[in-house]
Amino acid sequence: MKNPMTLEGHNIIVTGAGQGIGEAVSRLIVDLGGRAILVDLQGDKVNAIADELGAENAEAHVGSVAEPGFVQDMVAAVVAKNGAVHGLVNNAGIVRAAMINKMPVETWQQVIDVNLSGVFYCLQAVGRHMYERAESGDTSPSSIVNISSDAGRRGTIGQINYGAAKSGVMGITMSAAREWSAKQIRVNSICFGVVETEMTETIRSGKFRDRVLSQVPMGRFSDPDEVSQPVCFLLSQASSYITGQHLSVNGGYTIGV
Repeated sequence: MKNPMTLEGHNIIVTGAGQGIGEAVSRLIVDLGGRAILVDLQGDKVNAIADELGAENAEAHVGSVAEPGFVQDMVAAVVAKNGAVHGLVNNAGIVRAAMINKMPVETWQQVIDVNLSGVFYCLQAVGRHMYERAESGDTSPSSIVNISSDAGRRGTIGQINYGAAKSGVMGITMSAAREWSAKQIRVNSICFGVVETEMTETIRSGKFRDRVLSQVPMGRFSDPDEVSQPVCFLLSQASSYITGQHLSVNGGYTIGV
């Protein structure tokens, strides 16, 4: 039986691919037969990963998803080089914490620019290409996975900018799915709980750790390799009839939400 999660022949852009979840997803894409297009602001990291994966399996593009000009040029370059983009993982994100009454406007805007506007810029640029392919009669797969968070479902203390952005990502997901489903362009989001990455070091340590774990029925945090698998499930044809959905990958933290 053919592996239903194969990504053979798929060219997939992964933003925030220089570390953590983005790196793990990129590596799994290659393991499943796909070609990973790694995008990150950290050129040294993303180039090193692409070099390790090999030129036949990966390529790197250095820049910020918060800059629409970079995003448009990057997608055009990827299409020119590879012929088509079959998948996008909108994973790039930052955290800038502050309580609401103390949050500078600049701190709010930095997170919105990357975590919300950056998702839109990438989705729009890749989606336009996928739409044009579908209009031309190309029936090859098209799947977009937007990385959201439990913060977008339940809110978060000290990160109203992050929570607002991640709620917005779910809205982007549903709207794009409604607009593009007739062209067989699937758009879904994944809401992660606490994944063991640099971004979650604070919440996984000290006084926060036990309180957070007490709310997770499975009683543990996840790691990037574990959560990369449902991302690739949504990229693959194993999820060919799924669109406009928010998949919680959080050890049961939001059961019933």
